[in-house]
Parts: sequence; C-alpha cells; structure tokens
Amino acid sequence: MNQFHATTIFAVQHKGKCAMAGDGQVTFGNAVVMKHTAKKVRKLFNGKVLAGFAGSVADAFTLFEKFEGKLQEYNGNLQRAAVELAKEWRSDKVLRKLEAMLIVMDNDNLLLVSGTGEVIEPDDGILAIGSGGNYALAAGRALKNYAADHLSAKEMAQAALEIVADICVYTNRNIIVEEL
Repeated sequence: MNQFHATTIFAVQHKGKCAMAGDGQVTFGNAVVMKHTAKKVRKLFNGKVLAGFAGSVADAFTLFEKFEGKLQEYNGNLQRAAVELAKEWRSDKVLRKLEAMLIVMDNDNLLLVSGTGEVIEPDDGILAIGSGGNYALAAGRALKNYAADHLSAKEMAQAALEIVADICVYTNRNIIVEEL
C-alpha cells in the first residue's frame, strides 16, 4: 500500500542560534506529489522548542502530539522528553509501527529521535533527515565550515534546503525555516 512520505528536514546550531528548515512536499508513493505546502517544522512548548519530521505524515502527527505531551510532562526538559518518547515509541505495539523520524531542538540541545529507540546528539551541531537528508547534511557541513562568518543559522538552514531542492526529487522549494 502506498503511503504519504518524503521530505527533507535540516537543523543547525550556529553562533548561539538554532534554526530548522523543512520543505513542503508530500509525495504519495514514488510517483505523485500530493501537496506542495506542508508544514513539517513547528515550534512547540510555547515557542521554546523546534521539531521537524520526516516520514509518513499521519505517523509524524502522532509523534508530534506524543512529543509535545512529553515536553509538558517533563516541564520542557528536551532531553528527558526525547528519551521518554523514544522508549515509548520502541516498546509500544502501535507506536512501534510508525514510520517517521524527528529532529528536536531547543537553545541548548539538538537531538534525533527514532522509533528504534535512538536519541542521538550530533558532534557538530548539524542534523538532517528524510529523503534529502544526506544532501542537506553535506550542504550544511560545507556551509558551516566555509561560510560560517557570513551566514546566520537561519540563512544556513535556508541555503542547505535550497541546495537539496535542486538535487532531490522529493524536496521542493517551499521552505519553512523556524529559528530560536
């Protein structure tokens, strides 16, 4: 059965700021673009946390709701909320079947959360997921290494997604960038 999926999410911590970008494309199967303006990056917990998803849309909305609930439960502690979500996601019979990944960040932390129980913090302050994730990661690392003095975190996130949109058929130029 075909599912709605495919996207690129990119997050960066740079010069004391955090930014996350995502494109707006929703693809049905491998051949049809169903939507161009999906919003896959959101501010949560009174605007103090950014979250972005890649994967099945319905599954990602379920995870957004679960993660926001964990943030409330743990009073905005991003690391604790991410670990508890990953534990529940991995052990729950229904959640275990969800096909999505999350990147979550606040001013101090940047984490990848997956359904296999991983909560990963990158060494370099950059994460990317989705079908264009590897392209975004490469673009972001190049931008951070060679243009860091000239770009803000928000500009870096925007530029990384623009580069991906030129390469990945599952990523469009309807880019949403959120910043903390």
